[in-house]
Amino acid sequence: MPEILTSVPKQDEGVDPAARKLKELGRLVGNTPLLGIEFSFGGKRRVIYAKCEQLNLTGSIKDRMALHIMKKAYASGELHSGDTIAEATSGNTGISFAALGRALGHPVKIFMPDWMSLERKELIRAYGAEIVPVSKEQGGFLGSIKMSEEFAAKRSDVFLPRQFSNEANTEAHASTTGPEIWSQLESAGLRPHAFVAGVGTGGTAMGVGRFLRSRNSKVKIHPVEPAESPTLSTGHKVGKHRIQGISDEFIPALVDLTALDEVIAVCDGDSIVMAHKLASELGLAVGISSGCNFLAALKVQEQLGPNAVVVTVFPDDNKKYLSTDLMRDEPVREDYLAPKIELSGLSTMARVCSFCDGR
Repeated sequence: MPEILTSVPKQDEGVDPAARKLKELGRLVGNTPLLGIEFSFGGKRRVIYAKCEQLNLTGSIKDRMALHIMKKAYASGELHSGDTIAEATSGNTGISFAALGRALGHPVKIFMPDWMSLERKELIRAYGAEIVPVSKEQGGFLGSIKMSEEFAAKRSDVFLPRQFSNEANTEAHASTTGPEIWSQLESAGLRPHAFVAGVGTGGTAMGVGRFLRSRNSKVKIHPVEPAESPTLSTGHKVGKHRIQGISDEFIPALVDLTALDEVIAVCDGDSIVMAHKLASELGLAVGISSGCNFLAALKVQEQLGPNAVVVTVFPDDNKKYLSTDLMRDEPVREDYLAPKIELSGLSTMARVCSFCDGR
């Protein structure tokens, strides 16, 4: 009987254990495919491009930001082995910090509004993190931020990522998402005319916008908000909506509206119908914000012309929305765009080899 040989990866001698773990985790985050969503609208064949972010470690784009913030915090000495990571979040960021934080041995405490989806809460708990639910009476999202700050003020071993104001959030997308989009389009002989993204923290829009405009100052960068709760347009919380992860009651400190183009508003019901279509017709099981981003991208393409190269992101998958209206029939209004879209297929621009080496 032949001897079965096993191989154990050689550990990098002299490399800090946390740095080594971060490097290994980094190979599970980013460098996602770029999808070309082919469809007809207004009698014309079109394509909208979208980064498939559900292929990140925990299934959302927030892994990029969480990983980069932790790398920088370790490098600067703000985060030490054994420290507790505490963050206010509407869900996906909490899931990312729970997974990455626990992988590095950190206790993780997540403060989040109590009306977020059941799946988000259970996923955070499944990763071994603690959840502190915050009611509307306790301040909702702003109350979550306040409570995380108060928790950290009482102890010396707490690290606050502060996703809404931490410049490392923007850097994560300027150094990964933006360059990936540019390289993937370039491989197909294309250049972007516009990028659109829903604003939760604003890191995606600001970071991708920073990189794309460093290559072409004329690229349009459009932030997206729910039509039912136009926080960016009004400057304060107004109304309510069902697109979890964007329009979190205030304009984040990272967002500089003067550096962005027109805010695009999309109805939450239209977003749900569009997410239904992407799943049932193309097999793309995406969340509500993905449907929203697609429709916003179409609105921008309508302004620029049917052949304009407009890019967006599909931030996560539909598994975090099983208990929400995404899994129910959505009444269709006459003014919705989604029912007028005829999806026909998709193409995939592969991961970029230059983003694999040395990670």
